[in-house]
Order: sequence, then structure tokens, then C-alpha cells
Amino acid sequence: MSERDAARALAEAVGRLLRAQGKRVALAESCTGGLIGHLITNVPGSSDYFWGSAVTYAYEAKERVLGVRRETLAKYGAVSPETAREMAQGVRRLSGADVAVSVTGIAGPGGGSPGKPVGLVYLHLSAPDAEWGERHVWSFDREGNKWASAKAALRLLLRYLERATQ
Repeated sequence: MSERDAARALAEAVGRLLRAQGKRVALAESCTGGLIGHLITNVPGSSDYFWGSAVTYAYEAKERVLGVRRETLAKYGAVSPETAREMAQGVRRLSGADVAVSVTGIAGPGGGSPGKPVGLVYLHLSAPDAEWGERHVWSFDREGNKWASAKAALRLLLRYLERATQ
């Protein structure tokens, strides 16, 4: 199965569970640039459960759109678990969605440092009953890192939704 087929299958599974549970999802994307929203909206009928995606690439966008605190960005940077958490919480607050997922990272090829290498990505899921974060370090090219991050975000959302059905 290709990367795209795997991502498509994840988006379809997420959609089925969101619809079955009557939940809506919102996204806050940075390094994926809207790819997760693209995958979700490729599923027919996704308007039933998809609020939308805020693509907040710049610091200013993270602050003004999502309410990420300037202090958080100054202390931890855009690529941090703290920023990912505030991004997810911000888009959930903004949208009124039941669950929100954020992604922030360094897609490459530049922008990395010894403490924050290229491929470093933080994900966060925010819901009334959950605050889950993940850290990944991918070793692909820019596009590969974006696809890996998008799939990881969908898998995180799928795990949350599957937990609700048990």
C-alpha cells in the first residue's frame, strides 16, 4: 500500500468513527501546511464532521488565530510540545469542535539544530476528556516528513476515537 493510500485509509476510518460518534474535529496545522485537512476533505461527506483547519505557519498566526501565548513561543519555540498543546486547545476553543489535533515541526531540509533536528514534529490532541501529545523525529525529505506527520496525526485521532467505542 502506498503512503497516499495508507493516509486515505486512515482518513476514511477517522471519518467513519467521527460520524458514528456524532463528533466534529478541527485542526491546527503548521509544518503540514493543510495536508491533514486535505486528506480529511477527500472523503465524501466529510462536511458532516470536519470543522476546518487553521494553517498557522508564522509565530504571529499562531498567536493571533489560535491564541498561542507569546511567552510560550519565546520560551519554547514554535516546535515544542507546549506550543502544540496551545495550538490544539486554541483551535478547539475557536471552533467549538469536540476534538482538535495540532501539528508543528521542522519539515526540512533546513531549519534544524542540534536540539531540534530536521524531521522533529510534535502532535497534540485536545478533547474534553483527553490531552495527548506525541513527539516524532522523521528521517524523510520535506514531503515525506509532511506525509509522515499527517498520517501520525490521523493515527492519534483514530486511537482517541477507537477508545471512545470501547
